[in-house]
Amino acid sequence: MSSVITETAAPEVTAAANGEVIHVRWVMPEGFFELPTEAESHDDLADQLIELAKEIIPKGTPDMQYRWAALCASTYDELVDAGVQYAGFVITDVDGTRCTANVNVSIVDIAEEARFSPVHQTAEALRRLGQGDVSEVSLPCGPAVTWVGTRQATIDAALTPTGEQEPFWSSFINVQVPLRNGAAVVLEMSTPTQEGWDVFSSMFAGVAKSLRLFDVDGTLIDTKGSPLEVDG
Repeated sequence: MSSVITETAAPEVTAAANGEVIHVRWVMPEGFFELPTEAESHDDLADQLIELAKEIIPKGTPDMQYRWAALCASTYDELVDAGVQYAGFVITDVDGTRCTANVNVSIVDIAEEARFSPVHQTAEALRRLGQGDVSEVSLPCGPAVTWVGTRQATIDAALTPTGEQEPFWSSFINVQVPLRNGAAVVLEMSTPTQEGWDVFSSMFAGVAKSLRLFDVDGTLIDTKGSPLEVDG
């Protein structure tokens, strides 16, 4: 249903649904690393992740690099199940604290019952979960829904120093942009380091506002398929 073409700072995913193709692009800030999305085998994926680990922690021991690669590999099934087409992350210092954030982009199908009013229905469905603040917003490409909250996850026991599963909390901003072809673009930023929340949330606001849609002819369009003026 979707494919990924990645450039240095402007990744692209393709949302194809109901016979209509829409190309989705956005701008990632400098400093983000991209997780590999294409691999010929599990061994190939492992090799790519270990090479990425060497780039991220060049002074780390081989064991440290292997553990980092294994931790990333353990999340891939979850990413596939969520329809993630792009996964990037950044590691940076915020006021002397080492912080990290992930940004994922997915293409999902809008529920049939929500097709008539996808923005409102999506917002109502998220509010019923009772797990964060939900708002309807306007982006340059059209209306969208934002969802801000926290969630708990666990680190696999095989990857922890104690040999037991360890829980951790992460804060997230989720932005859902329904498209006219029955698909929706879902962008999400999450971070387990609360010290970096202000920096990362501001950064992610810029990512969401940079979202642009194009039809098969390369014409800039909004979520309803109407042509827009090309930026500057």
